[in-house]
This record gives sequence, C-alpha cells and structure tokens, in this order.
Amino acid sequence: MLQKKIPLAIVLVFGIISAIQYFVPHPLSQEYYDTMLKWMIGVGSMAVFLALVSFLRHHYVRLKVKEHAPYSAVAILSFLFMTLVGFIGGMGPGSIFQKMFYYVQAPLQATMFSLLSYYMASASYRAFRAKSFEATLLLITAFLVMFSVTTFGNYVPGIPKTLEWIMAVPNMASKRGIAIGVSLGSIATSLKIIFGIERNWLGG
Repeated sequence: MLQKKIPLAIVLVFGIISAIQYFVPHPLSQEYYDTMLKWMIGVGSMAVFLALVSFLRHHYVRLKVKEHAPYSAVAILSFLFMTLVGFIGGMGPGSIFQKMFYYVQAPLQATMFSLLSYYMASASYRAFRAKSFEATLLLITAFLVMFSVTTFGNYVPGIPKTLEWIMAVPNMASKRGIAIGVSLGSIATSLKIIFGIERNWLGG
C-alpha cells in the first residue's frame, strides 16, 4: 500500500503548493517555480531516455516477426546511424546530421502528410454531404473558404470580406469554445490526479 500512498501524497502536496504558487506574487514563490521548472526539465530528460529504450525494445521484439522485421531493422539502424553521426560530426550547420535531416527526414515527413491528404479528402466527402441543415451549412462555408483562398476568388466582389468575417467571427467563436472545453477538461483531470481519483499514472 505504501507504494501507492507515498506517490499519491507527493502529488497531493506539490499539486496544491503549485496551484497556490500561481496566485502568490512573492520572491519565494518565484524561486519555487524556477526550481520546479528545472526539476521538470530533468524529469523530461529521463522520460526521453525511457522513450528511446521503449523504442528499441519494441522494434527488437518486432524483428522476430517476419512481416515487420524489415521495417523494424530500418528503424533501429536509422536511429543508431543518426545517433553516431550526431555524436561524431556534431549537429551544426553543414554537418552530415543536418543534411540527413533536411534531405531525408523532411522529404519523408512531406510524403507522409501528402498521403494523409487523400484520407482528408475522403473524410471531407463523407462529412460534406448535404443531408441536414448543419451539413449544408458546413458545405457552403467550406466552399466559400476554399474558393476565397484561390487567385480567382480574390477578384470576386464580396468574397474576401466574407472570408474575413467567417474566420474572425464563427471560426474564432468555435475555436474559443474548443479552447475553453480543453481548458476545463485539463483542470478537471489535474484535480482528479491531485486528489487521487485518477490513478492510471500509477500503473493501475
């Protein structure tokens, strides 16, 4: 039981202190915040190390599976190669590490996102079917936005102003609503963790 009670007690104490610190404009409060920030950086560094170990372990296990072995082998060899290149040649301008990033990693990322555009187009086709008033409104708005960002749309009277209004009023209102919902969800989750209601981070 102590293996769970001690971490819960630590989270409770530091969670309450950190919440109070945010509203206390005192030098000691700022010093506490700076100290905790340094500890967070250290803990984050250890989390990166654990992520690397988990990555290597995951692909090492997949090497035993015939269907996944080539991909896992490429992932492990690429990781080890980039690590050695970064340690030996550095990561500054003109280094092999930077060239590999710009000429290999960046094109691979661009290819991945370009492939995702087909899935986005498929999802848009299903979402924009005018089966209801909301779907019709979404379809008209999407058409106006896509049409207004084209070169031809800039020469149609009223289209640029319409786009400006859509982005500044309905779009901004929805973004603020989503941001408020995310913030409330984050606060609720934080309180559940501080008071020990949410215990998944303990492994249970």
